[in-house]
Amino acid sequence: MKTILFLSNGHGEDLNASLIAQACQKGGATVLALPLVGAGQAYRRLSIPLIAPTRTLPSGGIFYMNPGLLVRDVLGGLLTLTWQQWRALQRVAAACDLLVAVGDGVPLTFARLSGRPYVAFIVSTSSYYEGRLKLPGLTWWGLTSPRCRQVFTRDALTAQQLQKRGMNKAVFAGYPIMDGFESPGQPLDVHNHNPVIALLPGSRLPEAQANLQLLLRFSEYLLRLRPQVQIWAALVSGFTDAVLLELARQQGWQYENEQLRCPAGVVHLSRNRFVDILQASRVVVGMAGTAIEQAVGLGKPVVQIPGQGPQFTYRFAEAQMRLLGTSVRTVGKGAAGAAELQQAAAWVDRVIDDRDYFNQCRRNGQERVGRGGGALGIAQALQRLLGD
Repeated sequence: MKTILFLSNGHGEDLNASLIAQACQKGGATVLALPLVGAGQAYRRLSIPLIAPTRTLPSGGIFYMNPGLLVRDVLGGLLTLTWQQWRALQRVAAACDLLVAVGDGVPLTFARLSGRPYVAFIVSTSSYYEGRLKLPGLTWWGLTSPRCRQVFTRDALTAQQLQKRGMNKAVFAGYPIMDGFESPGQPLDVHNHNPVIALLPGSRLPEAQANLQLLLRFSEYLLRLRPQVQIWAALVSGFTDAVLLELARQQGWQYENEQLRCPAGVVHLSRNRFVDILQASRVVVGMAGTAIEQAVGLGKPVVQIPGQGPQFTYRFAEAQMRLLGTSVRTVGKGAAGAAELQQAAAWVDRVIDDRDYFNQCRRNGQERVGRGGGALGIAQALQRLLGD
């Protein structure tokens, strides 16, 4: 039985890696994980063993968007954590047949320095960001080692451009984050003829709480423009009743029975129906990363509302807009205020009935993100490598 160790550095990276790991398990492999950022919840949910301690740091792994967060990460224990992770890798790597580095140059550096054979899944890199391939030096260094046996990309265009640069081992085998969306979800308790608007405040608290406050203010504007819409917010478990009661008090809303109410209408809440909400939605309003990509993959129009951060800022939203193309609009050039929230509401009200734009979004979603089956596609490629 082969043993595969997955290294990843971020929420979306952990999700991709955990889905591939699960597919490898079903194929008979033993899998282990080393999440370099955060608590590794995606692995924990699938009971995949972690080989090192985890810690959630202030930047959430994206301090490149704000170098000041690197200082906060160091003060929060980054150096100690990195040393513990490196020591764990040294202890375990020799017993692994293959390492899988999912993310950017950081997990690639760990994999290359381990001395073991590895593959890369560079989900943080895409030719769509700039219209051409632009790889950080550390990532390129990790990809060009003879021990790097294969390079998986998040889209076909990036694989094509890597191949043009002589990297024949670059392939596109699918994007795992769309796995799980293939079959219809459980229908929401909605009026079928009234459009559903999905709110995605993100997964990292306390930032997601501040994001939800902005989204509630947006919802008031939208409900005044179009009272019949049904608004559903997909929340993580950290949004406890106590958190929601306090948030409602601050906003002047009422919270009861998984609903937030204001004079203009109601926002429905759910902590465990993310897929159902996305599938039922006509338009998505978000302040998230991976979840926005999944919405685009489903062909949904998306409007992004930048917040105060530290993660979902205008800079992050603008980069994501370049990555995901015509499906995504971003309001304003900074943290949203009343004018931007009204603008976002007017945009949603306008596109709800725009069939031509919905068709564009469906085509764009297939091109930029793709369908499900990516985890199995990559797992089968790993199996072929291990059989060589």
